[in-house]
Amino acid sequence: MEVRNVLVADNKFLFPFPSSSVRTVPVSLFYLESNPITMSKLYHGVINVADKFVPNALRPLWNHAAGPKTVFFWAPVFKWGLVVAGLSDLRRPADQLSVSQSASLAATGIIWSRYSLVIIPKNWGLFSVNVFVAGTQVLQLYRAWDFSRKAPKTAS
Repeated sequence: MEVRNVLVADNKFLFPFPSSSVRTVPVSLFYLESNPITMSKLYHGVINVADKFVPNALRPLWNHAAGPKTVFFWAPVFKWGLVVAGLSDLRRPADQLSVSQSASLAATGIIWSRYSLVIIPKNWGLFSVNVFVAGTQVLQLYRAWDFSRKAPKTAS
């Protein structure tokens, strides 16, 4: 598989570099040649139709660099599912909680919360969902720790 360097001039969505900088990014020619354009055409067609129905008051949000026209909006929207799952786990008995899973999700939430404020444009939707992911999982970790502290020790 051949890899070439591709110049990326407007990379504010790819990396947290100033948008005036030019970087070379290795991109596989296989990806460039096999990436189906039909989904892109379908997406842009849907966006163009929806554009006509967006009220003027919502235009700034609609056209924002992290608005509904981009993955930077929809990825955090779907990530709220992790928050819902964490909240539903509050009904689960503390002895059945996965400490490694909760620790991983808490760390991920903390790391991505920080990252979402470093990238350009700042993604407040990503920040908020990751704060809640971290918060629900820290709560789960506390429940697991509290259970292990209060559980009677069995002699083995």
